[in-house]
Amino acid sequence: MEKTSPSALGFDPARLNALKRSLQDDIDAVRIDGISMIVARNGKIAFEAALGFADRAAKRPMAMSDVFHTMSIAKQFTNTTIHQAVERGNLALTTRVADIIPEFAVHGKARISVGEMIIHRAGISSGFPPVPPDEALNLAAVVAAVSAMPPEAEPGTVVNYSPVCAHAILAEVVRRVDGGKRAFRQILAEDVFAPLGMKDTALGLRNDLRDRRVPVVYRDRTPGLFDPDALEGMSLALQEDSEVPAGGCVTTAADVLRFAEALRLAGALDGKRVLSPATVRMATVNQTGEMPNLLWHYARERAGWPEIPAFLSMGFFLRGTGIFPTPFGTLASPGTFGGLGAGSNFFWVDPATNVVCVFLSSGLLEEIANIERLQRVSDMVHAALIDCATI
Repeated sequence: MEKTSPSALGFDPARLNALKRSLQDDIDAVRIDGISMIVARNGKIAFEAALGFADRAAKRPMAMSDVFHTMSIAKQFTNTTIHQAVERGNLALTTRVADIIPEFAVHGKARISVGEMIIHRAGISSGFPPVPPDEALNLAAVVAAVSAMPPEAEPGTVVNYSPVCAHAILAEVVRRVDGGKRAFRQILAEDVFAPLGMKDTALGLRNDLRDRRVPVVYRDRTPGLFDPDALEGMSLALQEDSEVPAGGCVTTAADVLRFAEALRLAGALDGKRVLSPATVRMATVNQTGEMPNLLWHYARERAGWPEIPAFLSMGFFLRGTGIFPTPFGTLASPGTFGGLGAGSNFFWVDPATNVVCVFLSSGLLEEIANIERLQRVSDMVHAALIDCATI
């Protein structure tokens, strides 16, 4: 993607430099280890930075070509394959999961729809699937375990983020309506990554990407949403054939930018279309109203956060309206959408300003600190755009 001067895209270079200094301060203070970040507007790059360490222990400096674990940004890739299946007529967002995966119907789950799974209103487990450690990266084993589980809540009554379980089921839905001959990692590679030119992105750790992998190391080991040891262990165990559709992809900042830019452009990039404009329009509308996301209830006591609306669409997190902790920044337009990964990563698209931001980091933070850090970074990006009329 073409790089140009920040001022030509309406950004204040001094404000972007202040953002860079702020990030370097975090690295110098060992709050995080490093970052790979891109800010673009109207398809042109205004800011690109690789700072700090890809691997602090090995004294390996960060490079823009470094390959990160996506964490939950993989959910946006998986959601894309669901929408592609809808566009092909293979299923609908109203299709019951049990119509595709009959074994899922037990324990009162027969009426759960594909759409409810995407927006985390299915009542599916907010924990990790009950499988042995050696099967945690095996999609078939996880699908069998989740299918046999009772829901945590009455389907449709609450919004409670499912870190792993829901998207394992969604991936299996896609695999089965596709005919069952392709592995889900192959579906992602052929139907999403290849068309968008995401050459350094894969579900599982492709062998040709292994040397550029940024290790998952939790710099902040405050007890929180996720067990640092579990996520570090999962990253070490990731192999080429591993399939964790909720969080087991690897990627680069440049590749995430291509994915986000395709969304900004209503589903296509460089003449290759992965979604229709109608789908992108539908998939970026709030589907959870003012319902809170139970994921953040622990932060109310620990950090004094208010009750936070989930603001989930059929595939993305949304900025929404109101003043509360948000990774996309309080200065973002309400329609800003994107994805984020545990303790580390995010991307967002602000359709009001045509700005795309990608942020991947090493040295992970506990999730409260991560959201507050991402909000600060996002607000600094929004504040750096001082000429919205500039094309």
